[in-house]
Amino acid sequence: MIGLEIAALVCLAFWVGLALDRSRAWPGESVLPKAGEQSSGHPTSSVCAVVPARNEAITLARTLPSLLNQQSIDLVVVADDSSEDATPEVVHRLAEASKRGEALRWVEVPALPTGWSGKVHAIAYATAWLLESESDRKAFEPGWWLFSDADIEHDSSTVRDLMARAESVEQGGPFDLVSVMARLHTESFWERLLIPPFVFFFQLLYPFSRVRDSKSSVAAAAGGCVLVRRSAYEAAGGHAAMRDALIDDVELARLIKASGGRIWLGLDEDIRSIRAYRGLGELWQMVARSAYVQLRYRVDLLCLVILGLAVVVVAPPLLIGAAGVQAASGSAPAAISLRTLTWASLAWLLQARALLPSVRHHRVPAVYCLTLPVAGGLYALMTLSSAWSHFSGRGSRWRGRSYLFPGDRDSGA
Repeated sequence: MIGLEIAALVCLAFWVGLALDRSRAWPGESVLPKAGEQSSGHPTSSVCAVVPARNEAITLARTLPSLLNQQSIDLVVVADDSSEDATPEVVHRLAEASKRGEALRWVEVPALPTGWSGKVHAIAYATAWLLESESDRKAFEPGWWLFSDADIEHDSSTVRDLMARAESVEQGGPFDLVSVMARLHTESFWERLLIPPFVFFFQLLYPFSRVRDSKSSVAAAAGGCVLVRRSAYEAAGGHAAMRDALIDDVELARLIKASGGRIWLGLDEDIRSIRAYRGLGELWQMVARSAYVQLRYRVDLLCLVILGLAVVVVAPPLLIGAAGVQAASGSAPAAISLRTLTWASLAWLLQARALLPSVRHHRVPAVYCLTLPVAGGLYALMTLSSAWSHFSGRGSRWRGRSYLFPGDRDSGA
């Protein structure tokens, strides 16, 4: 029937339009340059790294040395957010074993106050604690904060490269916030199916070129690795100004940009997340905890997103199958079935072409670029799950804590 052909044409039109939209092309120009490739590669002021950690003993044993080995970092502060595992012991052991152990600090974060999200509170407390505890060291005045998630393993030159990017005048710099989306863990089937589309959808929602454009309102950061100028951070109100944010990285970037700062978001294959997701359930929880938050709790946006995913992401292989059934049964003219098959096939190919750079970036077999319809269907269900958690008053759960959305029946734990 002609309705299927129209659906195939709508789908094809979307992917053709996306292919022509250069601002939403894969941000290959936003790969973090190495400092040696730039005219300025040496930090001009001190850098303090803050690592919020909750039950991260296993990951910190591997990732913390990658921060301590950064010669461009003056201090590394691990903000222990009510860990119930051996996180404190691991930190103290690494401090004793490292040649730069004197640069490592451990601080126990107080119980989470009402109205705060855990990571935001841990960072806010750690930065305030450090400035107070180090106030007698007149030589130490951090000019930059590096916020790094506990699961991020850094390249040996990460901080030098971030500083060089921040101080460079290229691409609209210098910048007050420089953030890099780490290459995520993609060893399991579910990770390979869902992680490349996750990054692909993120850069469609927040085009990296628009993020760094001071004239654009688009603002985003990748919370695993954020370098921010202290003066800009304080002018924006710091983490205290976003105490209940569940999507804290995007909110921090928004605050920095809104206060007049310049921001840059990019990629780097050598900055890696070692956090493995042990099955669909953990990935589902990771997405569903904030999907409806991302939509600003709006039902109209929820409907639009679900419809969009169904029509332009999930539909191509279904339309191909439906056109094949039509042709075999003779329920529609052969010409219509052939055109439907052609439009849907072209849409699927353009879809796969668009996803391929993210698949390659994550070192996933190229065949996974054809699986976006399956991933899109799962992301639609995850988004609905997130919305249901809001409407049912259950909120979301992450890192062993429950967080309730604004308007839910109870307060967060």
